[in-house]
Amino acid sequence: VALLEMEENHITLASLEKGTDNPAFSPLGEKRLSEESDGPHGESKEERRGEGERGSSSHHRKVLQSVSKAKCFCKAHAKVLRMVVLGLLGVAYLCYFIAACWLNFQRALALVVMTAVVAFFTCWSLFKKHCGARVLLLLSPVGKCFQRSWPWLKWLLWVALLGGLIAWLALDTSRNPEQLISLAGFCFLVLFLFACSKHHRAVSWRAVFWGLGLEFLFGLFVLRTTPGVQAFQWLGDQVQFFLGYTTAGSGFVFGNTLIQDVFAFQALPIIVFFSCMMSILYYLGIMQWLILKISWVLQVSMGTTPTETLSVAGNIFVGQTEAPLLIRPYLADMTHSEVHAVMTGGFSTIAGSVMGAYISFGIDAASLIAASVMAAPCALAMSKLVYPEVEESKFKGKASVYLASGEERNILEAASNGATTSVGLVSNIAANLIAFLAVLEFINAALRWFGGMVDIEGLSFQVICSYVLMPVAFLMGADWADSPLVAELLGIKIFLNEFVAYQQLATYKKNRLSGLEEWDGSRKQWISERAETIATFALCGFANLSSIGIMLGGLASLVPERKGDFASIVLRALLTGICVSMLNACLAGLLHVPTEVGDCVTFLSTTNFSSISYTTYRCCQQLFASSVLMNGTLSFSGAWAGLAQSVPCLAQCCGHYNHTSCT
Repeated sequence: VALLEMEENHITLASLEKGTDNPAFSPLGEKRLSEESDGPHGESKEERRGEGERGSSSHHRKVLQSVSKAKCFCKAHAKVLRMVVLGLLGVAYLCYFIAACWLNFQRALALVVMTAVVAFFTCWSLFKKHCGARVLLLLSPVGKCFQRSWPWLKWLLWVALLGGLIAWLALDTSRNPEQLISLAGFCFLVLFLFACSKHHRAVSWRAVFWGLGLEFLFGLFVLRTTPGVQAFQWLGDQVQFFLGYTTAGSGFVFGNTLIQDVFAFQALPIIVFFSCMMSILYYLGIMQWLILKISWVLQVSMGTTPTETLSVAGNIFVGQTEAPLLIRPYLADMTHSEVHAVMTGGFSTIAGSVMGAYISFGIDAASLIAASVMAAPCALAMSKLVYPEVEESKFKGKASVYLASGEERNILEAASNGATTSVGLVSNIAANLIAFLAVLEFINAALRWFGGMVDIEGLSFQVICSYVLMPVAFLMGADWADSPLVAELLGIKIFLNEFVAYQQLATYKKNRLSGLEEWDGSRKQWISERAETIATFALCGFANLSSIGIMLGGLASLVPERKGDFASIVLRALLTGICVSMLNACLAGLLHVPTEVGDCVTFLSTTNFSSISYTTYRCCQQLFASSVLMNGTLSFSGAWAGLAQSVPCLAQCCGHYNHTSCT
């Protein structure tokens, strides 16, 4: 009987595949239902319930029928409706954009830049989709001619680039000769890594030179050009402003007093907020788009395979255990050289989430962003120098590697998952800080005890690092007086972790900006701006001993059968990652431009000496240097000569700083 009823209602496998609607929602089905409801005797339960209920049931069916028709209409005209909605949104945004530019163009400059970038990539995507094949066909004769000329043209290009670089370095370093030290350190580190290469004759010099060239060009743009400096300064300011929203959540949960006074409630909630936003960007596809564009540039220029390039590009934004997830399906078939590149990329960069914490310490945001981006091509280049490719990669020449999208069903789930995932990272950071700082204090106590046995006072882990790594710090470009403190930071970063090192660097920076005396007896209280920049770049990476376990654990959990391969490569990758951060620091020292003091006469004449700053310190040092005490008579030279305010300003400076002129 059931089979007959199914056949009468036409509910068959064929109709199910075609998606037949419920017959109750069709006019014929409604008629049949009303006939069936009459019953054999013309009386049914619906009639006994009254005319009102029968009318209500018919009304509901009509409403559902209308909804079904509307749904079918939307499905049939989905493309047209989508274009209409997008068109209306586009017109609305255009009106908003014009109004913003009309009211205040300077205020809307950031909106103009973002709109221009989105418009460019949208037009480029449409152009490539509709006209790309025809343009390639038209340009094919030019491409063939270029390929025939490339063997001699590339040498001409290399000679021109090398000549231009040498000429630029000669002119630039003539004004600041200390930059030559950073250049020497850069060359020394590259030669050192080449000496550590596993296969010297198999090195792909194309990858090495292109990687170092991209790193140099990006550093030149960020640190030397006015648009680059302004763009990254603006970006850093926006990141700091953006991270300030964390206080709305952490202040509500912990209270304003705790987030102002306690480190755990001040810095660690930033990681939660940043992780949440990264998860949202990943859900929307923005992160995948950025990673793919960066990896395309690296792959085309350096000739590396898509898998390793994609992982290294991902390390700019995510951590050393998250980036391999981008290429998880391909890890089992990757060569040893490709695995080494994946590990080196993880050791050479920092995750975006912890970058927010470092910015909250007071570390320069623009320098951190630049260091993380510059590390990507450098890590790929040095990885191919230390562990060249000698196997046949399965991914060489592969058109593309597909990025897996998140499993979240909506943006709220993505935000929740990002925040939840960060809890493990926050607890891991807090536990490591407690453990490492306690271990460091124990080591220092033990070293002081052993040193006291032979009358060596003040022996500590930092002192040992300052002596052992001081030549390295000096080669990176730090002044000889600043080298011990920079070497201490390097030692803390390598043997403990970069979190503790950045905390100490933030203390030095705070002391400098507060205008404290540079020396407190025999102890240096801060380092110069140049040394700060060098240290910021040198510390920007996860390359420390504790990260070995994190790297091995993360990769082995993805591909357990290759655990032995990972263990045999990780130490070489760690060394490469440490040197990549140092190469970035050398480049920062080479391109660093000293900040001008400005008009100190006007500044000291108008400043309020109740609170001092780094500018106050520098101007007072300039005033001390221009003062001349001869035969009991005080005189001034330079800009301070013959000025009535010279002596009052000197008296104010002497109230804060010590100098022979003050006596």
